[in-house]
Amino acid sequence: MIANWAQSLLNLIFPERGASTNYNQEVLKGVFFELKEELQLILKSTKACHKNQYKEISDAFFDVLPEVYRKLNTDLISIVEGDPAAKSEFEIIRCYPGFFAIAMYRFAHELHLLDVPHIPRIITEYAHTTTGIDIHPAAQIGEYLYIDHGTGLVIGETTIIGNHVKLYQGVTLGALSVDKTQSNSKRHPTIGNHVIIYSGATILGGETVIGDHSVIGGNVWLTRSVPEGSTVYHQAEIKIKESNKG
Repeated sequence: MIANWAQSLLNLIFPERGASTNYNQEVLKGVFFELKEELQLILKSTKACHKNQYKEISDAFFDVLPEVYRKLNTDLISIVEGDPAAKSEFEIIRCYPGFFAIAMYRFAHELHLLDVPHIPRIITEYAHTTTGIDIHPAAQIGEYLYIDHGTGLVIGETTIIGNHVKLYQGVTLGALSVDKTQSNSKRHPTIGNHVIIYSGATILGGETVIGDHSVIGGNVWLTRSVPEGSTVYHQAEIKIKESNKG
């Protein structure tokens, strides 16, 4: 029910995802109010709100939906401009798992900011199951996020990500081992603006800050901060042994 609602919401703000070609304003307006009422029912049935504030929370969420839509369009632009394989916005909206996971995160994050329990995590875990991309709804992510492929990507709860960041498959933005009593502390890294993190990189720790305009290479293991404009890479030794035939 919750996953279907989130998917329907994405189809509402990007109607090209759906099979119907009837995109007139009245139809979309009707779907808008249906989804608004459905969110109230979800909040009520899951007992997710204190003091029966179902309508107030639903209203507040849909009030910020235009801003969510604006941010998603920045994410869309980043993928169009950054991925040589992307032929059109339509293709990205319909096909790209990275865009789908970002959209589910942005919905879940707004519900998280409204102090709605459980439901935000259900939405992002649905995206995780569907795409292999694991983004905690409490993470703070800026605009123009680019996720390429994305399988195995992990963004932890207290991660902070700036604007114009590119993340590739297998990246982990995680925590160092901490005691349960530190669960409310900043445990995950901060990623600056215009940062590129290539596949398989692991960046850990709440005090780890990646400076603006830095590039983190593939398979890097990083637990300390790097200054603005850094290039960090893992130097592996590759040996090729040729057979001695004739």
